[in-house]
Amino acid sequence: MIYTKNYMEQTYPLFVFLFWFGLFIVFYTYIGYGILLYLIVHIKETVKKKAIHPLPASLPDVTLFIAAYNEEDIVRQKMENCRDLSYPSDKLRIVWVTDGSDDHTNERLAAYEDVSVFFTPERKGKTEALNRGMQYVSTPYVVFTDANTMLNTEAIKEIVRCFSNPKVGCVAGEKRVDTQSAQGATAGEGFYWKYESALKDLDDRLYSAVGAAGELFAIQTRLFEQMPSDTLLDDFILSLRIAAKGYKIAYCKEAYATETTSLNMKEEEKRKIRIAAGGLQSVWRLRGLFNIFRYGMLSFQYISHRVLRWTLTPLMLFLLLPVNLILALSGNPFYIGTLTLQLLFYVAAYAGYRMEQRNLRNKLLFIPYYFIFMNVNVIRGFFYLNKNKGNGTWSKAKRKGTD
Repeated sequence: MIYTKNYMEQTYPLFVFLFWFGLFIVFYTYIGYGILLYLIVHIKETVKKKAIHPLPASLPDVTLFIAAYNEEDIVRQKMENCRDLSYPSDKLRIVWVTDGSDDHTNERLAAYEDVSVFFTPERKGKTEALNRGMQYVSTPYVVFTDANTMLNTEAIKEIVRCFSNPKVGCVAGEKRVDTQSAQGATAGEGFYWKYESALKDLDDRLYSAVGAAGELFAIQTRLFEQMPSDTLLDDFILSLRIAAKGYKIAYCKEAYATETTSLNMKEEEKRKIRIAAGGLQSVWRLRGLFNIFRYGMLSFQYISHRVLRWTLTPLMLFLLLPVNLILALSGNPFYIGTLTLQLLFYVAAYAGYRMEQRNLRNKLLFIPYYFIFMNVNVIRGFFYLNKNKGNGTWSKAKRKGTD
């Protein structure tokens, strides 16, 4: 008994340090960085407003690049969306790369005479499709988009406007999630992307957005680099490689892609695990960006916005509870209070999970549930990555309105 008491007295400072360090990391990652960004950007723009670049008098040729696998159900809707884009048809080339598709995707695309379709029967994943398809792109700019996302009519023009700034090598469009039909915690995906969009906008206004989402982003074609075929987050790797060359990633809210939420949380789970695995893979492959003496502000933004979320923060989040429990056993009222708050948060998350199982929506509960859900899947992403080394393919998540 005396030994246990002495041991607790000796280790108490360590647990206090772990608690406050973990609390700081979790708070900074999800709230503190956003607050800091807002303050710095506000000060910066008080001194100098962000420059607005005009649309070029002569619009450049652009390739709209769509990598797809078994998308027969969405071809007609996607092509109608492409037709609605307010960009001169003689300057917009539409390319589909449909490697491995064994449904009727290619047959349905054959009905469109002005579309280039590149197909091989072997499925090697999206990254390999990009690597192969880019050899057929000859326009100065290429816009990447997914088959199941719909673009606003001015998207291409607004992206081209961003490229008027010679420092911009990549343009990240905004991802919007249609939550009107969402059930339960799947609506958390929409809430998450609204917050992410706000952070990306602030990142851009400070220095550069930190990565792009594959639903809609564009690059200067000459800056494209072949990527290993097992790359899981091709959009993130490609855009950050361009930023590492000294170019900026512009965030364009005026160009956006809309998609529906995942069909259910099981499908969302598949997507989150793959993204987390890709994030961990990216952290290693882009480890050169940790050199803050070389990359300066980009390193700060990259570590704060991305690296922490995919590495240290989930570990600290789940370590906080047992550490807090040990500290509360000392009888300290403060740590008893923080333990109570943590337990209430986890109870709310569990209640959100139970309600989602019954297809019920409660905004007060799906947020803590989705937050825990995201971080659990980062841990699971580590095991996914270890199990699927060398494999760049994945089972795509089903979404609302699709079969």
